[in-house]
Amino acid sequence: MSSTGAAAPPPAIGVLGMGTYLPTEIRRNEDIAQAAGVTARWITERTGVLRRHVAAPQQAASDLASEAVSAACRAAGLAPGQLGLVIAATSTPDELGPATACRIQARIGAHHATALDVSAACSGWLFATRVAHDWLRAEPELRYAAVVGVEAYSKFLDPTDRGTAVLFADGAAAAVLGPVAPGAGFAGFQLGSDGRGAHHVLIPAGGSREPASPQSLAEGHHRIRMDGRAVRDFIVEVFPRLVHGTLQRHGLDLLDIDAFVTHQPNPVLLRSIGADLGIPAERLHIVADRTGNLGAASTPFALATAAGRGALRPGARVLVCVFGAGLTWGSTLLTWTGAPAVDVCDAAS
Repeated sequence: MSSTGAAAPPPAIGVLGMGTYLPTEIRRNEDIAQAAGVTARWITERTGVLRRHVAAPQQAASDLASEAVSAACRAAGLAPGQLGLVIAATSTPDELGPATACRIQARIGAHHATALDVSAACSGWLFATRVAHDWLRAEPELRYAAVVGVEAYSKFLDPTDRGTAVLFADGAAAAVLGPVAPGAGFAGFQLGSDGRGAHHVLIPAGGSREPASPQSLAEGHHRIRMDGRAVRDFIVEVFPRLVHGTLQRHGLDLLDIDAFVTHQPNPVLLRSIGADLGIPAERLHIVADRTGNLGAASTPFALATAAGRGALRPGARVLVCVFGAGLTWGSTLLTWTGAPAVDVCDAAS
């Protein structure tokens, strides 16, 4: 209670540190083009992706995520044991159950944390961040949360499907959230979904609707399926809507935003939409040319990369936009605090 007897306002929550991890094996366009029935030049011109990282056979999503969370803790100057929450966002969990976050919690030694998964496909990191943000504000004694996006997509790809094999890749990125100065941190989350489009991107088999069977394996139903045209149309519609809506809610203009950080499905498409919106090219942070589509990890990876490059000064306004399968989408305005970022793998730089 304050000296006047009124309850203290909940703390502002922001990013205290970030960490990323990419597996060491790299597959360039020349390595995958033939199986996909295209040329390396075709991949570059249509997608902008130049390379993607691939998890080792023994690496699961929790292994990648644990490296990123540990790095984020180091960047924030915290030990994993100080975390009150560990939330993982992924479409490629270690198992259908338990939560992959529980595997991460055990691996990094965050023994005092509550661990859970959030499933919102490529939008998952921002959805999970909203959960952590509100939880920390409601229970400030927890103080710190780790929110990690991670995907091991390579284990679910059909190398002959050019619509997915050339785009999706493996990696993880994490943020440690905690109290920041008033006026900093996250503000104005807007999240949404439309399940009528759930069939546009999915892994059909392995769940309760189509359990694993010899037939499902033979028909490749454990691989990612995507209607590329429908997904592109969705992104073309939702990305501008998120940008304009966020600016309007906060009474800002385009040039009031210091950095635009988005999901990274296709660099060519992002640059085209960004140019149409009038976003200065240097303020739209694109990393998928060297990582591919990292799903739930792509937005925090772009944010961490921008921070690591020194592109985010303290007080910078960052407009975060996500969109993914489900269909799902979301945005927030983040006022940066100067949080550092750590890359675990040299290949991530």
